[in-house]
Amino acid sequence: MREKTKKVLTRKRKSIGTNFSMCVQPSFIIGTNNEDGSHNFAPITWVSVTCEKDDYLIVISLFGTKRTKENIVRTGIFSANLVSVDMLELMDYFGTHRAEDGNKDDVSYDVSRGDVLDVPVLGASRWIYECEVDKSVEVGESTTFFCRIRNIQADENFICKDAFDIDLTKLDPVIYSGMYHSVGHLLGKIGDYAGQ
Repeated sequence: MREKTKKVLTRKRKSIGTNFSMCVQPSFIIGTNNEDGSHNFAPITWVSVTCEKDDYLIVISLFGTKRTKENIVRTGIFSANLVSVDMLELMDYFGTHRAEDGNKDDVSYDVSRGDVLDVPVLGASRWIYECEVDKSVEVGESTTFFCRIRNIQADENFICKDAFDIDLTKLDPVIYSGMYHSVGHLLGKIGDYAGQ
């Protein structure tokens, strides 16, 4: 005899309007090349991925006028440096200092170049995408870039067998929803809860 499937709780909800546009977002520091060859870094949380045939594409949206946006449009390349909890001070620093105000060098950090693309990458990041823009879409003052992943750099101590074996608790990413959060626990893999 087949066991009964556990019933999923139905929650009571209320409409709260559209002012609360919370969306759970990973935090990245985007690295670009300025016109003079110097590096520029800016925190961006409007980052996701999509798929085209067998290729994953990084999707990144930038609002308004930013040096980072100008650099991506001009060069077509950038790095997306995943922010872990130990990088929060650096992310907050980059987020509160504009490139127009001068070099962002009041905090010490290591910078090197990408292994495949000529983009600046942060020494502190545990997971880095080297990206090349495939196409972009304008919506109002926002530009959304769909980008080919040309290389992924991962901390040499990080072990994963495939794309479904990535333990975020080891990468310790900062999650943004208007405030900073961290990931608590690994709950399992796809299928671990099916039929329970």
